[in-house]
Amino acid sequence: MRYDFDAIVIGARCAGAATAMQLARGGMKVLVADRDHAGTDTMSTHALMRGAVIQLERWGLLDQLLSTGVPEVTSTRFAYGDDVTEVDIRPSHGTRSLVAPRRFVLDRMLAQAASDAGAEITYGTSFVDVIRNQDGLVTGAILDGPGRRQQLTAPIVIGADGRRSTVARRVKSEIRRKAEHATICIYAYYQGLPNQGYRWYYRDSLGAGAIPTHDGAHCVFASADPNTARELVRSHGSEGALRQLLNRADQELAAEIEAGQLIERPVIHGGEPGFMRDATGPGWALVGDAGYFKDPLTAHGITDAFRDAELLSRTILSDGSLHEFQQIRDKHSVDLFNLTNRIAALDWSLDELKEMHKELNRIMKAEQAMIAGEDSALPIAA
Repeated sequence: MRYDFDAIVIGARCAGAATAMQLARGGMKVLVADRDHAGTDTMSTHALMRGAVIQLERWGLLDQLLSTGVPEVTSTRFAYGDDVTEVDIRPSHGTRSLVAPRRFVLDRMLAQAASDAGAEITYGTSFVDVIRNQDGLVTGAILDGPGRRQQLTAPIVIGADGRRSTVARRVKSEIRRKAEHATICIYAYYQGLPNQGYRWYYRDSLGAGAIPTHDGAHCVFASADPNTARELVRSHGSEGALRQLLNRADQELAAEIEAGQLIERPVIHGGEPGFMRDATGPGWALVGDAGYFKDPLTAHGITDAFRDAELLSRTILSDGSLHEFQQIRDKHSVDLFNLTNRIAALDWSLDELKEMHKELNRIMKAEQAMIAGEDSALPIAA
């Protein structure tokens, strides 16, 4: 069968654009379809962990990202009530710092890199359904674009269309693991806060943070159990609820917020439990939140999306088994998924949370080693 494209990717944000970029760099003819317009923003914690920075460096994009003015993060603070631990971010794996770019900067840069590599990107285009042959194999996608509907063929369709993935529904991807707990997270951007690196605050069954990003702004967030968050929003509105939670988390941070300037209306993440779906099937695959979503309290979504985008693209380019991609994804995701679920329960003591964060650090270091290519059994290093 002669195909229109070698791969069709649904979604042009960090997971989809990163996947398309690598497939196109590997010589494949790639189409990327995104229902939004180019340059639109999306809300997320957007703090990149070391693994993501390692990949941006390997992809030749880190210097370009730094040139946009995103501040380099060289320290992180963990405040467990009044017990504060400062951690320096030391050079490692060829990188010297962490970064937390605005999503409209990061996603646009990755999409441009995919386009520069030869991928065709169409915005304002919605995914309708997959095309299947008589044996049930996915052989393409039906897309609704400006003024017309198209049926385009490809040997693989990749869903990178978020946690409510239409691709996942159309291919009937099954949820294999589901979290029991979820928080409601309220995000906002403020200017005027001092840049003290990543700051994470935990107290009285809630979490909060302040993350420096572009244009002197901070992404400030607070996570609480759904009942508490909803009641505060009903009583005080979204910004008032955020301020109430920040005051409970840390009065010094709350004072900085009072002195700062809100520059964008707060956004509320609705407290949906995490899941791990089947990531592959006959002629299809899922990356990013489409296949694997967890509560944002551990701030690891983009890092894992990059990891899986690289792993999937390398598997496809090497004619490897898509089942192998899922096996490796699950191997390096289950522990973090389960730990995030425990943290999102918000029923821990601060001493218990400290131990969970030690385990989180161990998991992250193992992931970094895999991404950096130190685990020779895994086909991800360049």
